[in-house]
Amino acid sequence: MTNADLNKTEVADVEATATTQAEVADSSPAPIAKLPPAGQSSASQSAELWRQYWDLFILYLSKLPDYLGEFFGAYQRPLTIVALILSAGITVYVTGAVVDAINDIPLLAPFFELVGIGYSAWFVYRYLRLASTRQELANKIQGLKDDVVG
Repeated sequence: MTNADLNKTEVADVEATATTQAEVADSSPAPIAKLPPAGQSSASQSAELWRQYWDLFILYLSKLPDYLGEFFGAYQRPLTIVALILSAGITVYVTGAVVDAINDIPLLAPFFELVGIGYSAWFVYRYLRLASTRQELANKIQGLKDDVVG
């Protein structure tokens, strides 16, 4: 670079700085930060601010039972339904996990299959073989329906 190039660069830098300073001088003055009073330090101000936040938090916690009571009172039925649905889902999931765990135990799964086959055979022999026992089964089912439905 030659001296002429350096002078052009310096002039461009000075013009950019002058423009920036002029723009800053033209803008409205920024708010001036105030120092704390001579008797208070910033640590005591910070402690006071935390105390105010803590008091608000304690106030909110003291009113929390009222808020929850109003919320539950207003939405009792939907909340009960949601709780029952979640409970049913959790029950199905846990039951599936237990059945899967039992199924992984050697010789236990085939034993349960044999018990199921044996009970099915007994049920067919007891209730489905003869017309009179089928009628007895139909009467039991109808009685159960009447008890449940009303």
